[in-house]
This record gives sequence, structure tokens and C-alpha cells, in this order.
Amino acid sequence: MARDQRAPSRATAPPGRYVAGNGLRRDGVADTGGVPAGEAGNRQGANVTEFQSRRLTLAICEVVGESGVEAATVGRVCEQAGVSRRTFYEIFANREECFVAAVDSQIERLAVVAGSAYTQTGSWVDRVRGALSLLLEHLDAQPNVARILVVETLRAGPTILERRREVLETLAVVIDEGRTAGRAGSDPPPLTAEGIVGGALSVIHARLLASPPAPAVGSAVSDGGARPLVALTGSLMAMIVHPYLGQAAARKELERPAPTSGRLATPSGAEPFKGLPIRFTYRTALVMSTIASDPGASNRYIADRAGIADEGQTSRLLRRLQNCELIENRGEGHPRGSPNAWALTERGEAVHATIAVNGTAR
Repeated sequence: MARDQRAPSRATAPPGRYVAGNGLRRDGVADTGGVPAGEAGNRQGANVTEFQSRRLTLAICEVVGESGVEAATVGRVCEQAGVSRRTFYEIFANREECFVAAVDSQIERLAVVAGSAYTQTGSWVDRVRGALSLLLEHLDAQPNVARILVVETLRAGPTILERRREVLETLAVVIDEGRTAGRAGSDPPPLTAEGIVGGALSVIHARLLASPPAPAVGSAVSDGGARPLVALTGSLMAMIVHPYLGQAAARKELERPAPTSGRLATPSGAEPFKGLPIRFTYRTALVMSTIASDPGASNRYIADRAGIADEGQTSRLLRRLQNCELIENRGEGHPRGSPNAWALTERGEAVHATIAVNGTAR
């Protein structure tokens, strides 16, 4: 409670935590948190640029996922991100470069997801199944990302198509490890893995084109609605193992139940921003980062950490975040003579995880 009632000591504050914001102490003196002024300014500038880059890549994901790559003009992406054209061109040379950065970011996220499952101990079959089902669950949770990576990358430029080819080659190498798990004397044709990857991707592509966004994993399927992609796990696994392990193994995979409940607490990627009536600035990210790092923080503590000299401005920003259900007050508040105690909601955690940058995630 003592921490929340007063500003944190400059002597004990973590290095770098006061670099951002307006760079002033409450007495108006320049404050760089122990970092040389020039270095502090450069670091803050780099953090702001990184945040703007993140917002632009998220914005192009939102536009492409909802309207297609042809609709993702620089003007529309800037409007979605809340940044100027000048800022866009200071970061990216053109629309394609921004889209490449967005695709690379999403591929890296999914590679971590699938890789964490595939590197677990167990048989080749179990590791592939674990990676596949988790990957499909993530695509179900992020329908915009699924459409971007599976559908819209085919309509983009040569750089994106090259990224797609590299990913498919990597997946084919993983699938072809089934040769070491196969029966003695079995020797599938050389292009078996490439054919399997292409076939599986074609199935997913067709589902995304033919159906509305899938319901959450484990929910009821309405008439005419799409089944979640994770329901394809058994069929795709049967396709994968049949050339390497035979018909019996394929039938076994087909009969194994697919996951019926999501392992994802909250969608990530661009989805947490959908429908939010608030524009995210670097200052907003700093406030949310402070709350994420110090749950139960008071208004004054947040203002000091985020470098906001005006307490009224802090209160208004916190009120907007609360109205958007991104933060919640777990304290008794001023009517009871106690400070507010702010914490991120579940959706707030998802937004923070998406917009956090090096300078705000500590």
C-alpha cells in the first residue's frame, strides 16, 4: 500500500523505467532515469518508432484480414493505425514492405507455437499431431491471421510468395522425418512430403474461402456455420502418416478425437483490437505496460512511471481504458479514502502482449 500512495524513489527505481514519457520530473527538471540525456532521447525515439511500426503492421493485418490485400492502401493502413503518411514512409519504403514485416511477424509467432509442441519428447506421430492441433487452434483463434497467411499471401508480391515457399519447404522437412519412423523397407517417393504439405494447405485454404469465421473451439456449430479448423486434425494426420506408416496407422489417427476445448486463454495477434473505440498511442502503451508490470498500481504511481505530469490527463486515460474493459479497478478508491488499484483485464493482457515493445515491456 505504501508503494501506491507515493511516487517511487528515484534511487530505487529500475534502470530505464523513467526514460519514456515527457522526460520531466514533477518539478519540471529533465529526468532521464540515470541514463545520459542524449542516450535517453535516442532510446525513447527508438521505442516510439518501434511502437509505430508495430501499430502499422497490426493495422495492415486488420485491413488485409477483413478486406483483402488489394484494399490495404497506405492511406487506409495509416488511418487504421492512427499514424500519418509521413510516419509510414519514415518506417517503410512502401506497402509491400509493411506487409512483409507483418507476415514475418505472424510466421514467427506460429513457428514458436508449433516448434514448442514438436520439440517435446515422444514419437514422430505424437509430436506432429501436437504441433498441428495447436497450430490449427491458433488459426481458429485468429481468423484474420489465418486468412492472411493461407489465402492473401497468394495474392501478394514476389517477396511474400518467397516467404511462403520457405515456410512450405520447412514444413516438408519436418513431415519427411516420418521416413525414420516408417517400417523397414518402406520408401515413399521423393516428393511425398511436399505433396502432403501442399494437400493439407489446400484443404485449409478451401475451408477459409468457403466458410464464415469458425466458432470458438468447443462451441456448438450452428446450421451452415463452419467447423473449427482444429476439427481437421484427425483427417490431416491420416493424410500425413499414411505414406510413411501405412493404412492401419492412418486409420488410428483418423479415429483419435480432435481437441474439443481451446488451449488458448485469449486470442493474440490483431484480434484483441477488433472493435475497440480507442486509438493506441505510445503513451497508452506505457500506461498499460506499467499496469502489467505492477498490478494494483495507483493513479499517481502510473503517472510517475509513464512520465505524465498532469494527473488529470492520467485519470482521463485510465477512465477510457476502463470503459474499453482493458483495465479494472481492484481498489476501494477515493470514496473509501484509498487509492485506486489498477490491473489489466483478460482482453487488456492480450492487447498489451501485442503492442508491448522493448521500451515498455520491462
